[in-house]
Amino acid sequence: MAIILIIDDHALFRTGLSEVLKMNLNAVQILESGSVRDALSLDSDVPALIILDIMLNGLNGLDGMSLLKKKWPNVPILILSSDGSSLTQQSAMQRGAMAYLHKGSATDKIITIIQRALKGEIVIEALLSFDRNLHINGLKASPPDHLTARQIEVLDLLCTGLSNKLIARKLCCSDNTVRGHVQAILQFLQVSTRSEAMYAARQQGLVA
Repeated sequence: MAIILIIDDHALFRTGLSEVLKMNLNAVQILESGSVRDALSLDSDVPALIILDIMLNGLNGLDGMSLLKKKWPNVPILILSSDGSSLTQQSAMQRGAMAYLHKGSATDKIITIIQRALKGEIVIEALLSFDRNLHINGLKASPPDHLTARQIEVLDLLCTGLSNKLIARKLCCSDNTVRGHVQAILQFLQVSTRSEAMYAARQQGLVA
């Protein structure tokens, strides 16, 4: 049975989401927590998925992601928040979130992405197929204006043809972290596939 951990400080929303997931997903156990620190102290098996809010009392979701990934490095994190800021979204993706959804998203969309995540699929690509330009709550997320040093490292390795898994091994980080960097690279280059990113990076002189 797959465990889904919901971290949200709004008890009513948390409970409502839990009930929706139970009705729409088979063989899942839902755990609820009102904060990142409470979630870290839970005595349970490793979750299959973490659904995390950004705007939490105390330690916020962005800062809490590093602690969650330290305890559960291979567990995908889905951000489900009412924060529609493109900057917040980009920051979350760069820190390794597998996807970022607004709380106002359609229920079937949320369920579909969760189902794909539980199957181990790369949900970032599924999110792009749903929202090519990542429209959130009526706002269009603009691409980041630069790549971080780490993202440039990932881009160099991506352009050699390495998979996310092999890039993660070389950089000593998790697959999910690499996925987040790749997503940021695709946004920066304004492309939708790895092959397009390789071509665009060479055209722009970002790689040899």
